[in-house]
Amino acid sequence: MSNLQHIAQAAWRIRRHAVRMGEVQGQGYVGQALGYADVLATAYAHALDFRPDDPEWDGRDRFLLSHGHYAIAHYAALIEAGIIAESELETYGSDDSRLPMSGMASYTPGMEMSGGSLGQGLPIAVGMALGLRHRGNPAFVYNSMSDGELDEGSTWEAALSAAHHGLGNLVCIVDINNQQADGPSSRVMGFEPLADKWAAFGWHVQRVDGNHLPAVVRAFDTARNLAESRPRVILCDTLMGKGVPFLEARDKNHFIRVEPSEWQQALDALDANRP
Repeated sequence: MSNLQHIAQAAWRIRRHAVRMGEVQGQGYVGQALGYADVLATAYAHALDFRPDDPEWDGRDRFLLSHGHYAIAHYAALIEAGIIAESELETYGSDDSRLPMSGMASYTPGMEMSGGSLGQGLPIAVGMALGLRHRGNPAFVYNSMSDGELDEGSTWEAALSAAHHGLGNLVCIVDINNQQADGPSSRVMGFEPLADKWAAFGWHVQRVDGNHLPAVVRAFDTARNLAESRPRVILCDTLMGKGVPFLEARDKNHFIRVEPSEWQQALDALDANRP
């Protein structure tokens, strides 16, 4: 099996895990998980250095989920990575579960921060990257965030700081699905030309189709191996609900509620295109 096939299968399983968790509660941020699965699969099945049996290993790469409402997607990736047992997905969002509906570092192995208040992840990532560099630790910090966080001033303050300090161990990943709770992200607050803005702030910039796996893998490899002391950002254009046609077609699927029978239809759609 090629490396690309391995990652594609990981992405397929991440999508299935997310749909199964959504079915437990009958709702959730499943659209984001489906759209972002290729990025998460590339991170956990290809790019990140970690030990599944030791989530606190000091040499690990740190993956910060700034957009805490993507927790269902991150849990699916942590299950695929072997950090969380697959059986735990049945507890998603339930009392005393280690998988609350928004990401909480104090609850979940492999969760590096408690996200959800948008605009917090990148500032924390800058501090982590500085700390690792001062300690001589070669680990990378990956900050995962949404296009909605581009509205937050703290994001751009952190972007300036990261470039000023030459943080070559910092990679920011932005999921551009052009949707947030109040409507299309580009209408709530226009953010284009986005690549030019990050470049003007001193970052190495790549923009890719976040659902085209070869392009995502190349972008992660480039970011990891870049021989420059400056932060790197990967802008990923993704489709909400990717892999489930009736969800892809929805005008608004920021928070998905479907009929009970439709969860199985979603799984069937994924299974029909198993890599």
